[in-house]
Amino acid sequence: MAVQLNHTIVWCRDQQRSAAFLSDILGLPPPSQFAHFDIVTLDNDLSLDFAETGDEITPQHYAFLITDEEFDVIHARILERSRDFWADPMLQRQGEINRRDGGRGLYFLDPDGHVLEIITRPYGSGPS
Repeated sequence: MAVQLNHTIVWCRDQQRSAAFLSDILGLPPPSQFAHFDIVTLDNDLSLDFAETGDEITPQHYAFLITDEEFDVIHARILERSRDFWADPMLQRQGEINRRDGGRGLYFLDPDGHVLEIITRPYGSGPS
């Protein structure tokens, strides 16, 4: 049996703003709409379906595996947009890039406080 994650809902205050932020910073096509969702589709056909809520938003963590070349481009976008970024998920090593498993990674926040991460190697895949 092949089980794949198809989509997940990302709760936010302004779904157009949040979906546009993610697609812009990652260099993806503009969000599409389906029903009441703004949808960002990733290259593996997983979609993040943005939906607005008036309830309190509990920050979630979303990690994106990318190439080294994509890392350079996305990191440059983060810098151009004056976004804070960190090397760690506790957001203590500001302005740093981690080098776990022989790759690179960093964390940054979306407009609703969700913790977004870009990595060039899956954790646990590098030399021990």
